Amino acid sequence: MSTVPEKKRAQLLLESAKKNLRDMAFFGLTEYQRKTQFLFERTFRLRFIRPFMQYNSTRAAGVDLDNATVQHIEELNELDMELYDYARDLFQQRYQFTRQQERRQQRIRNHMQQSHQGLGLSVSLWPSHGQASSQSTLEEEDGERVEREDGQEGGRTEEAGARLPTEDYMNQIINRW
Repeated sequence: MSTVPEKKRAQLLLESAKKNLRDMAFFGLTEYQRKTQFLFERTFRLRFIRPFMQYNSTRAAGVDLDNATVQHIEELNELDMELYDYARDLFQQRYQFTRQQERRQQRIRNHMQQSHQGLGLSVSLWPSHGQASSQSTLEEEDGERVEREDGQEGGRTEEAGARLPTEDYMNQIINRW
């Protein structure tokens, strides 16, 4: 037994759980399978072979409870429900932020492709996966990779993964949450 009153102890535990959630590089929610997959893939730079399946019903959904029972369950689980609401809000914020970063990177890529079109330059902010020509060579120039084909001047390409929207997610992005 503690000298800290039970209600105060419960509130301290809730705040600790919220902090732990904020400090996690990734967490997902079952009710948002596709968004969970999106965040996982961007956070850890891994791709699943198939999209997650979203199931919107469970066996528990078929159970009929009277209002008094539902109210009693909610009272007993008040702190869990508060933590879940917090987790859902944090999850949505992270998802929206990551989507915005991805759209921003896409706009930058589109702009760079348009501005270099016709000049024979190609710029890529994303690492290419097996798309490089066998005639291409990469050379270091002022700390950046430069791709050259057949001795011609090529466009600069970013080093693989150098500026991904979720790069260093744990160190930079998490602090915002």
